[in-house]
Amino acid sequence: MRKIVAGLFISLDGVVEAPEEWHMSYFDDEMGEAVGGLMSDTMLYGRKTYEGFAEAWPQREGTDDEDAGFAKILGAARKIVVSRGEVDLSWRNSEKLPGDLVSGVTALKKEPGGDVSVGGSISVVRELLRHGLLDELHLLVHPVAVRRGEQLFDEGDARIPLRLLSSKAFGSGVLHLVYGPAD
Repeated sequence: MRKIVAGLFISLDGVVEAPEEWHMSYFDDEMGEAVGGLMSDTMLYGRKTYEGFAEAWPQREGTDDEDAGFAKILGAARKIVVSRGEVDLSWRNSEKLPGDLVSGVTALKKEPGGDVSVGGSISVVRELLRHGLLDELHLLVHPVAVRRGEQLFDEGDARIPLRLLSSKAFGSGVLHLVYGPAD
């Protein structure tokens, strides 16, 4: 069975929104290695994250841009988009998740293949956690309090118990924490 693995940049105060505004000064080789380790040949995105990536990455593939290699990896990956509405799937290797999130991801986990990575896509990560479908949650905790913005865990009725699988401190002060289901 495939594992669903999510990775998020998060501040000390739990903010995951707009990391491009606060995370880049902490990006170094250790972070690059951690982010690269979260890539797989199948990526799961929410519509907003997919549209942002589809706008930014495809045109970098054939350039001399320092990110061209990463852009090529993203382009080659199977990209599955979670959306209740219509979405432009013109970025190569893109498709819409059939059905609702729970049934679609449950079926995806049963397909042959390696891990399915979720990059960004806060609402998707929340729903995967809520329904017990997330196998690993990689949090790259940055040593900064952003003090405004959307947090990973919104208010809800049910607790989501997790257990720490691994932790690593980077020289930049970023912590790479990996959690899995507590059961």
